[in-house]
Amino acid sequence: MAERKTKSAERNRLTGRVRRYAKVGTAVGGAAARLAGERFLGLPLDRARHASDLKTALGGLKGPLMKVAQLLSTIPDALPDEYAVELAGLQSNAPSMGWNFVKRRMAAELGPDWQARFKSFEPEAAAAASLGQVHRAVSKEGRLLACKLQYPDMPSAVEADIGQLKLILALYGRYDRAIDSGNIHAEIAARLREELDYRREAKHMLLYGAMLGSEKNVHVPVPLPSLSTGRLLTMSWLEGRPLKTFLADKPDIALRNKVALAMFQAWYAPFYGYGVIHGDPHLGNYTVRDDGSVNLLDFGCIRIFPPKFVAGVIDLYRALETGNRNLAVAAYENWGFEGLTPEIIDVLNRWAAFVYGPLLEDRSRLIQETGAGSYGREVAQEVHAELRRLGPVKPPREFLLMDRAAVGLGSVFLHLKAEVNWHRLFHGLIEDFDVKTLGKRQAKALKAAGLDASE
Repeated sequence: MAERKTKSAERNRLTGRVRRYAKVGTAVGGAAARLAGERFLGLPLDRARHASDLKTALGGLKGPLMKVAQLLSTIPDALPDEYAVELAGLQSNAPSMGWNFVKRRMAAELGPDWQARFKSFEPEAAAAASLGQVHRAVSKEGRLLACKLQYPDMPSAVEADIGQLKLILALYGRYDRAIDSGNIHAEIAARLREELDYRREAKHMLLYGAMLGSEKNVHVPVPLPSLSTGRLLTMSWLEGRPLKTFLADKPDIALRNKVALAMFQAWYAPFYGYGVIHGDPHLGNYTVRDDGSVNLLDFGCIRIFPPKFVAGVIDLYRALETGNRNLAVAAYENWGFEGLTPEIIDVLNRWAAFVYGPLLEDRSRLIQETGAGSYGREVAQEVHAELRRLGPVKPPREFLLMDRAAVGLGSVFLHLKAEVNWHRLFHGLIEDFDVKTLGKRQAKALKAAGLDASE
């Protein structure tokens, strides 16, 4: 009997994956066919129009591929500028599933008497995203809760969409290739699979609660294991407002700066203290309280780094600070860059000088004081053109989410128009840095949360 159920489940997953391949393949394939036609006819590539076509195709698909597109749009040089702009506009807050769906899914996770385990449970979703939706609830003890419920058949959808991701990355590759996308695909695939594991996300939440326990202006929800499964994550509800709503009230510079400081600590205190980073600085992954403190949400996309990688990040800063080119080369190699030529190093240093620029000046300043548009776009365009001329560069997997977090947070600080002494903030985090001490601290924190650095 058990064997028949296992075989049936496997058939259902295979069937679901085949359906997903067909649906995604039709959408992406149409854009690919138009691109191939232009290439066959020798026509110049209209990247803006083609990027718009791809956005239209992906925008009609509910599920992980939309999240993949959003991830790609925020990784520097993963896509040409026209594609990044279009895909960044995709919205993951798709219409939520109805009450009948919710009742079936909750019963499958907690049993037929699941409603008796709550004092109340709101039938309408408070938020809906690409992989699941969130409902407000109240525990039997009267505690406000958030219940994150995964959509059905997501493993099949994820595997199908990961397969199609290579096609998306190849849509423009033969025309305009500066970055080798192999590691980009591998890193996104690994993080996306992790996001399906809500038990692991609960461990990430515990880890962040411990790492940020002393940060009074950063709040982390607490998971409730008794009301959670691999596809249902129940946690404490944190009240707050989205950043756009917060900014619409035109807060003064002091309050905006407080939010910026909290955001900086939320992302970088774990990195420089424990070698861990929240890899998805999406605007929907945090909210702002009335006092300017920040709620950090969604712990599916977390990256654990080897201590030597963190040392490399600090070494590159020291290299730029002192003009030590050999130290910069050692830092890039420590990260995992290979085949570096003097010209490629010069180009990488140009990007590094932009990212580290605000940290090198000991004064209060905006995160970006020149240029227009989104954070880093103009510099990225110049760097992209140079790397295209010099040949494809393969960024190490560990580098991708770190760079993405830096650019994503820079965009947040740009929206806040925060004026902060980034130099002193940064030095406060690294002044006592020791790679062996970080290694011991990381191992202890991961063990306490039930995680392993090699997972």
